[in-house]
Amino acid sequence: DDDPSIDPGRVAEQTMVKTKLQEAVSNLPERERIIVQLYYIESKSLKSIGQALGISESRASQLRQRALRRLRAALMEDMEEAA
Repeated sequence: DDDPSIDPGRVAEQTMVKTKLQEAVSNLPERERIIVQLYYIESKSLKSIGQALGISESRASQLRQRALRRLRAALMEDMEEAA
């Protein structure tokens, strides 16, 4: 409260985006959700993710890209609704 360098509006916005992102990730299909969690949270390589899921590295990459498109779309939709 006493730190003038902290913008409460910015903190609230970051919290909202984080919450919306978590919600969007939870709505992904299971395989895409697993890939996102392994890649971004656990810092696993696409090769190791592919091996764990029994798919090729390139297929893991394709699924990660699909998940990112879904997440972007969900966040953009939320932003449009908020505007």
